[in-house]
This record gives sequence, C-alpha cells and structure tokens, in this order.
Amino acid sequence: MKLAQTNYDNSETGCCAPLDVAKWDERESVWDNKLFLKNHIRALLHIPLNMGSVMVRDQKAVEDAAAYSADPLWLSDEVSPWGSDLYVAVDHAVPGTETVTMSGTFLTKVFEGPFRDVGRWVKAMDAYVRAKGHSTQRHLFYYATCPKCAKHFGKNQVVLCNQVA
Repeated sequence: MKLAQTNYDNSETGCCAPLDVAKWDERESVWDNKLFLKNHIRALLHIPLNMGSVMVRDQKAVEDAAAYSADPLWLSDEVSPWGSDLYVAVDHAVPGTETVTMSGTFLTKVFEGPFRDVGRWVKAMDAYVRAKGHSTQRHLFYYATCPKCAKHFGKNQVVLCNQVA
C-alpha cells in the first residue's frame, strides 16, 4: 500500500526526512482534538527497550488503515524511567489500536546533540516557556530521525513540544 503523500522529502535516506527546523523552532501550535494512535514503550532508566518493534508495528497498522496524517509526527511522553507513551499522528482511527486526542497550546523548540543532554534541553525549554509567560503542563519529545538517519545527516535533532497553561 502506498503511503499518503507527505509534505517532506525522504528520498535522501529512504527513511527519515531532514527536519524542517523553521517549522519547529520556537513555534506555537494550537491543537483541537488532534488524533493520535497511542502505544507504550518499555524502558530501563529512560533507555527504550522495544521502541523499534513498537514503531514497526504502529507503522504497519497506520499503513494498513491508510491513516497517515498529512503532518507526520511521532511524540514520546516519558511517563517514568520504566516506560514512555508513544503518540503517532493519524487522520482517522486505526482498527485494533488505542486512539486518543490532544488539545491545547504547544510551544516547540529544536535541540541538537547527544541524548545525554536531554536534562539540559528540558531546563532550557522550561526557561523558554516561562519567558513566553506560560508554565509547562507536560513535555513531549519529537525524535526527528531514527539513529541511522541521524548518523547519515551528521546530527541528532529533537523537538521538545511543551503543552503549556
């Protein structure tokens, strides 16, 4: 089955597209019942144990249902050191999966570097949110590329999406 046409070009790697930084860095988005497929990833001290298999399973389910969002987005909510919730944007419910909606205002900022810098990124993002006159309700992480593609592009980019109050 052919994937829905998206607004990015992944022909360079055949996998992940380069991140459009201008679209994500220091932006505000308002979501009104934005639809996501939800799944859970097991982790050991925030290191994902089954992310690859969950992503493959979710991608197949979304592809089989022809439910790709016009704006591809995969968000991780680090709910504990032992696991995270994964949210994949879809344009309609996917049979056999949990589908949820998100609503609210989200501020985004792009960070680059090794994953060991996540704590520093969260602090910088919280400072950015405060400077905009808001407080953070929760942090969501958009890992823009898989490890293979990050190596290909020579950089690891992560977008922090903070839901704000």
